[in-house]
Amino acid sequence: MKTLDIRDLVHFSDDEPRRRTLIEGERLWSEIVCLEGAQGVGPIRDDGADGIVVVLAGEVATQVGKGRARMKQWETVEVPAGLELTMRNASDEPAVVLLVVAPPPSD
Repeated sequence: MKTLDIRDLVHFSDDEPRRRTLIEGERLWSEIVCLEGAQGVGPIRDDGADGIVVVLAGEVATQVGKGRARMKQWETVEVPAGLELTMRNASDEPAVVLLVVAPPPSD
């Protein structure tokens, strides 16, 4: 068994969101997304994979399909296969998001 410290993957950039793969398995994939300022990612979509978003730090404006929410630390949302996901930092503080997808993305 291998353990990982997620804090080792938390790095920010003034230029763009930082995305670091956490786990890349045959049936599961995850990444840490670090957002600073008004940075965001998406829309991203995978027709063959479900996902979850977990806000580890900060506040994130999240859109899944047509649904929108301002998520705070420890909040989570499901991203069903086929729906677009868009996330952006929603505060002056940096945000850290865990994105988990199964099966791994097809792209």
